[in-house]
Amino acid sequence: MTRIKNLFDLNGKVAVITGASKGIGEAMARGMAEFGASVVISSRKQEAVEEVARSFQKDGLDAMGIACHVANEEQRENLIEKTVDRYGRIDILINNAGTNPYFGPIDQMPMAAYQKTMDINLSAPMELSRLAYPHMKAQGGGSVMHVSSIEGLHATAGFAAYNLSKAGLVMLAQNQAAEWGKDNIRVNVICPGLVRTKLSAALWSDENNLKKFEQNIPLGRMAMPDEMAGLAVFLASDASTYMTGSVLVNDGGILHAPVLS
Repeated sequence: MTRIKNLFDLNGKVAVITGASKGIGEAMARGMAEFGASVVISSRKQEAVEEVARSFQKDGLDAMGIACHVANEEQRENLIEKTVDRYGRIDILINNAGTNPYFGPIDQMPMAAYQKTMDINLSAPMELSRLAYPHMKAQGGGSVMHVSSIEGLHATAGFAAYNLSKAGLVMLAQNQAAEWGKDNIRVNVICPGLVRTKLSAALWSDENNLKKFEQNIPLGRMAMPDEMAGLAVFLASDASTYMTGSVLVNDGGILHAPVLS
């Protein structure tokens, strides 16, 4: 009676989620935990990740917090090592941490802002995946997710560095999928639209600006972080064992509407 339902069961699996102290990352981490996974909450500040982990633990969920600035090599290595030391394995890696320090014309984009964006949004997911890969290979498989954006799938004036980094995540996932499929490691991409998070606050904190964006969204509103969690649970679970290299858009239909600039 529960043949398909049981495919979504994450009991016995270990999930590492970056940028998980708030927003989309916290929602995805909670989704993993509520479906039975042991979750590692990661973000830059230890105090913040411990607070989230404690809130999960109060609800009877298995969670721990490990601080990691994903652009820092030593901290990336520490994140993976401590996870394996605690749980003995890594089944799920969600590369969600991101930044967007520059909004403006591409010809005026400071190279320091461009490099910071690429280091955090693209290089860090690649390096964390490489660190998790041997553990997943040794245990017979795993699921890697990169949280990209619809901004990696279309052009929007003033978003050059962010768009480039998020477009790079799509190709990173597809190359990893092509190479790691033989090891039963699946790599997929989630592309949210406008979600109410701190990162996107510049787009929604002004009411008039938000109305402009929402008029271009067929569903008529921005998303909340919890609305991104279901896709992550699906891609982490055995319900998606034949999916790799896929790009899943969760944007309220905005890519089917006229592009705003």
